[in-house]
Amino acid sequence: MDRRPFATEQLRLLRLERDAEIAEAERLLRTRSDADLQARGVSLLRLEVVDLEPGFGGRLHAVLRPSRGDGLPSHRFGPGSVIAVRQNRDDKPLCTAVFVRARGDQITIALDDDEVDLPSLVRIDQIVTDVTYRRLDTALRGLQREQKGDEARFLDVMFGERDPVFAPKPPTEAIEWFDQSLDPTQREAVANALRAEHVALIHGPPGTGKTTAVVELIRQCVARGERILACAPSNVAVDNLAERLLRAGLKIVRLGHPARVQAAVRDVSLSALVQDAPEQKLLRDVRREVDQGLRAVHRAKSRQDRFAARSSVKALRAELRQLEGAITKGFVDGAEVVLATTTGAANELLFERPFDRVVIDEAAQALEAACWIALPRGKRTVLAGDHRQLPPTIQSPEAADGGLARTLFERLMDSAHGTAIGRMLTVQYRMHERIMGWSSARLYGGQLQAAPAVRSHLLTDLPEVVHNEWTGEPLCFVDTAGCGHEETVGDDEGSKSNPGEAELVVRIVTALREANVPAAAIAVITPYNAQVQLLRSRLGGDVELEIGTVDGLQGREKEAVIVSLVRSNEQGEVGFLAELRRLNVALTRARRHLTVIGDSATLAHDRDLCGLVEHLQQHACYRSAFELG
Repeated sequence: MDRRPFATEQLRLLRLERDAEIAEAERLLRTRSDADLQARGVSLLRLEVVDLEPGFGGRLHAVLRPSRGDGLPSHRFGPGSVIAVRQNRDDKPLCTAVFVRARGDQITIALDDDEVDLPSLVRIDQIVTDVTYRRLDTALRGLQREQKGDEARFLDVMFGERDPVFAPKPPTEAIEWFDQSLDPTQREAVANALRAEHVALIHGPPGTGKTTAVVELIRQCVARGERILACAPSNVAVDNLAERLLRAGLKIVRLGHPARVQAAVRDVSLSALVQDAPEQKLLRDVRREVDQGLRAVHRAKSRQDRFAARSSVKALRAELRQLEGAITKGFVDGAEVVLATTTGAANELLFERPFDRVVIDEAAQALEAACWIALPRGKRTVLAGDHRQLPPTIQSPEAADGGLARTLFERLMDSAHGTAIGRMLTVQYRMHERIMGWSSARLYGGQLQAAPAVRSHLLTDLPEVVHNEWTGEPLCFVDTAGCGHEETVGDDEGSKSNPGEAELVVRIVTALREANVPAAAIAVITPYNAQVQLLRSRLGGDVELEIGTVDGLQGREKEAVIVSLVRSNEQGEVGFLAELRRLNVALTRARRHLTVIGDSATLAHDRDLCGLVEHLQQHACYRSAFELG
């Protein structure tokens, strides 16, 4: 594959996606009422400014809460979301901010402008920023440039124009493993990655300990004297990896906006390290001189005095930048592992000194362009992920169909060299063997094996959980065929809901709670936002119970999961239930108990869903919805 036309086409698709995101955001603000925007979770209205407080990394934080005391409505904001703070809907934003956290009925945001004068009541709206797309654009244009030497050979391998090279294979027994509990497939994946002169892939199906293998790989590389850049497409995934590496005793630095860094790893964020540096007193002194110089500029009575004061301030600011740059560069250069999101790898601190290896976790969720921000920073790379789970979210159907949703990980796995550079982990440590059965057979060639510790575990093995018709079964299927539980079209632009299935969910959750299963151990998953809203209205009293879409639970797990498939109609229309990767994620989040609720007659119209129904009828505890009343 010639990388230049590939990059040109990716740039075109990226522009389509950017245009689609902007158009959708503008359309919502233009055509939807405030109440509808809040119902969709993209706006929060009439928020009272409770407090202004110093935030982490020197940022100014604003604490907000609903002014009417009704509690915080459900929303789509999460740590790192970029928002506009306005007084009224049609006003120009007072400032932009980053969402930090939501606790109870309060939210905290980090303001991008420390001097903004906030009124007593504000609203926040989710916005589309241009920063990420500029970075992606730059990365793709880098692929179009002529390269020489090692860089050219690396690119040739990544685009299939040259065979990958591996060092001679030592026996795995010769490697001194830091984690002695690694299974044989994890050890083989790490050993293969260590030998790769260009690229290696670690394919980790659900629950197979992919991040455990990645941590071992990084520890092995550091022990060999390598300097590592570790990335992932989301801040949550980066922090998860950072926390594991921190526990392993590695010297790490986490780059990124302080508001996007989780509390567990904030002490190793660059902002915190700089704030606690011994040179901080000198920085404060220089900042004080800058402030005094600015006041001198304002007090100056003549043009000559004003010019002299400005020149002094300019020199002091240059000194301040030089000091801050030296401090931050020292921390980055001194780290064994530097961590950032794939787009955060555009940080200029990473430009000067190349890394020995770039490791990208959750690579199957990253746009290929995002990977190319990080990859030029190192001499070789390892990608870890699972292309059988959800791909990156693409808003433009044309861009998705054109190939923007096809990730670098998937492209390399499907290439002629996929078997040489890739290794699949096959021992899973999450699910009861009956829960993993369909995914293993349909998507992983039947190769997954449940580890002995999880093979037969049940909810009744948890402390104080008592036996009933749900807790004693690992896998249940509630069939709504012929019960009149038909789907309805919600207000969310055609999103579907199913009140009959919602009632079944309530009954099952109630039964689990009465059997002493903690609410925090239960998740309810459904593919449709309208069903999420309906379920939250029925079950919203239990704040620890998680109710959401499939996307929100990718990469996570719960002891018990109830999946409401929603679709039930005479035409046999299944919508995006037919997307196997989405279904795979939904069915592999549960550890000890999974209940699937669906209409077998509707599902049977799709070949893969028909196969799922047949599997459930054979391997699950089957119940007709008639039995539940």
